[in-house]
Amino acid sequence: MSEIHVLVIGGGIAGITAALELASCGVEVTMLEEGPSIGGRMIQLDKTFPTLDCSSCTLTPKMVEVALNPKIELLTLAMPIEVLRESRGFKVKIRKRPRYVDMSRCTACGLCSDACVMKGRIRHEFDCNLSKRPAIYIPFPQAVPQKYLIDGMGCLFISRGKCKKACVDVCGPNAIDFSQKEEILERYYDSIIVAPGFDLYDPTEKKELGYGTLEGVLTGLEFERLCSVTGPTGGEIKLNGKVPRRFYFIQCVGSRDRQTGARFCSRVCCMYTAKHANIIKDRIKDAQIYISYIDVRAYGKGYEEFYKNTQDAGTFYIRGIPGEVVQTKEGLLVRVEDMLSGEIREIDTDVVILATGVRPHKGTEELCNIMSLKKDEYGFIKVNATEPSRTNIEGIFVCGMASGPKDIADTVASAGEAVARCMEYLKE
Repeated sequence: MSEIHVLVIGGGIAGITAALELASCGVEVTMLEEGPSIGGRMIQLDKTFPTLDCSSCTLTPKMVEVALNPKIELLTLAMPIEVLRESRGFKVKIRKRPRYVDMSRCTACGLCSDACVMKGRIRHEFDCNLSKRPAIYIPFPQAVPQKYLIDGMGCLFISRGKCKKACVDVCGPNAIDFSQKEEILERYYDSIIVAPGFDLYDPTEKKELGYGTLEGVLTGLEFERLCSVTGPTGGEIKLNGKVPRRFYFIQCVGSRDRQTGARFCSRVCCMYTAKHANIIKDRIKDAQIYISYIDVRAYGKGYEEFYKNTQDAGTFYIRGIPGEVVQTKEGLLVRVEDMLSGEIREIDTDVVILATGVRPHKGTEELCNIMSLKKDEYGFIKVNATEPSRTNIEGIFVCGMASGPKDIADTVASAGEAVARCMEYLKE
């Protein structure tokens, strides 16, 4: 089937799994990733539940396999801008943004990054803005491709023309190329698999919880970066140089919430909160941990046992969502009604971590518009109830969280199902 060519949109665990499965079937694959590296959300995680395996140890070999597979063409900083039906396949226009670094020459030595005058001055998106980076950088240590790129908005030469280009002076292979322009590619594909991933709810509108205004209130993903060895603290759980001892987790922030319009369960919050509690107990022996919840939903293989072990290890679960988080002289104070006892409790803490719910990726709406895909009431891509990868457009399939909340295991399974349906379509 070497003449068959499939487009995979998205470079997270779903897209990676789909691309590798297709390539193993002899199909030519083009993978588009809008960011500078594949890996998606999973590569930002420290560990995965319920086994507490290293996330990057699991994912990095698959990322490298994508880069080395001769059947897979990887295009980063690229997304489709037009998709038109042509025969049984699709004519696709792809916008590819400039990297300003010649990948064939870059050796990833890092001298350019060290010489950049913006070093330590630009918020690092991969670390959820908890650290800072230069204008020329590698997104994270395990990035694929392992090549530098220049942030056009942060680079003083590109944005203002006011830089002495120290990076150019120290680059031995002459890999930096400021003349690169945006490209528009036109390709034909026999089928498309859509896996753009997901975003997380922005809790700033929940003003009573203090996110963005109170120091010490973090999202779950921000806390994940603090726990990670590749994060801003090298894996030490520290805030402002201090090790906190009291932790309070609030679940269902932006999930099962009529006020935000998201009445669905995000499926992963209960378990990633329990994972965080286990990580804290392992690294801070005298830590005091509270978790507020509506209902604990632990329905995956080994999940209930993991939740029970978290309780047995000394984590306190309070049924009820806090009404207020306030600043005190000693830290933070959480006011919550314990629904089981009926009493109002005030709990002092050093850190409040918000288990923010899942939302459709910001690019999903545009993808649906250019492909004429239907969306459900929450903005996820609508699928067939009995064939969960099939969309309303014949030949276009979806996997991962693009069609709704899933954990990693279900995301991988959905990618396999999408490939199976895609192969059926290609063989017709």
